[in-house]
Amino acid sequence: MTTLLILNDPPYGTERCYNALRLALALLKKAPDAGVTVFLMADAVAAARTGQKTPDGYYNLERMLKRVAAGKGAVLLCGTCMDARGMMDDDVMEGARRSTMEALADLTVSADRVLVF
Repeated sequence: MTTLLILNDPPYGTERCYNALRLALALLKKAPDAGVTVFLMADAVAAARTGQKTPDGYYNLERMLKRVAAGKGAVLLCGTCMDARGMMDDDVMEGARRSTMEALADLTVSADRVLVF
């Protein structure tokens, strides 16, 4: 069963991205062979920025996204949203990649579940 999580909120300031990634990691733990894709849009693309430094004891979305990618999940970023925020491919953490609205449409059609945060 495949799950697509679409994240829109900024990485910090609300906990929507954090909670979405907690769910993604829990899904990968429960069913490691199930497909989990995290698609970052709007301000959420900054969650995949490389080199994030957060205070001790505070969650770090880059590390969480790396765990999703390491757990055989996919981490995709809206290319148009990246461009609008001045993000280049080199700004993106390892394991994540630029994508398109067409790819998101394909993923949405093929997913068993779509969750929007």
